[in-house]
Amino acid sequence: MAGHLEDGIIAPEGAMVTYGSYLKVKELLDLQKPLSSPSEHDEMLFIIIHQSYELWFKQILHELDLAEKDLDSNNPFGALKTLKRITTIQNILTHQVSILETMTPNDFNLFRSRLNPASGFQSHQFRALEFRMGLKDQAYLKFYKTAPESLKAIESAMAKPSFTDHLMGYLARRGYKVPQEILSRDVTKEWVPSLDIESLYLSVYENHAKHQDTYIMLEALCDLDQQFSLWRYRHVAMVERMIGSRVGTGGSSGVKYLSSTLSKRFFPELWSLRGRLGSAAAYGQS
Repeated sequence: MAGHLEDGIIAPEGAMVTYGSYLKVKELLDLQKPLSSPSEHDEMLFIIIHQSYELWFKQILHELDLAEKDLDSNNPFGALKTLKRITTIQNILTHQVSILETMTPNDFNLFRSRLNPASGFQSHQFRALEFRMGLKDQAYLKFYKTAPESLKAIESAMAKPSFTDHLMGYLARRGYKVPQEILSRDVTKEWVPSLDIESLYLSVYENHAKHQDTYIMLEALCDLDQQFSLWRYRHVAMVERMIGSRVGTGGSSGVKYLSSTLSKRFFPELWSLRGRLGSAAAYGQS
């Protein structure tokens, strides 16, 4: 028996907005251009995974704009909602590595040489994301001299206050004792871990019932930082599985370089304070 369409479904006509026209599906599906000839099967997967990463990086940067706006408007619950979304996206980024790992090293090597000197190291959105989170480093700018639009985006991220700078302003307005030198610091420079801020965070953790909303905010930031660290680790492990200790396509030391990034933290004080929480007596020790 032939099936029947549900009553009320509209058959698009003329210039009506459709699923395909709204999402630019045709244009999107035309963006995957393998370099191997004849095309190696797994190169399509490689391209789609990395294009997906770039789309998610774009969304994270979009969400950061809102989270910072909410902090500036003293709306912590709005910022928390957005931070949860970013952390959830980061979780997706980590799980996408598993899809890439279904490609064997032999399959990757069939087209890897054609990628030189392209490298994920050159992702300007990823670098802008790091800069927006306080990990600013002028040394990276030289890698984008031949890509004016990418360089402009990274320089913009360099010039903006980091998320932590927005957080410091919010905390100061809430009455927390944020040192003036931090509130007036040069925001184009990398965030330097502060013992004063660590102590401020520690006071929140040690009396979290009194500072409940701030405590929840800080734990949400810890979740975000941890999820990003997990993604870094999974990425390193995947690269090592694919190419071992070989040099990266962009000329980096490959796994050696990536491993050196594992200690990066967006909110270092949230991690260092853990060693100061509690006391020996609290654990029944002398």
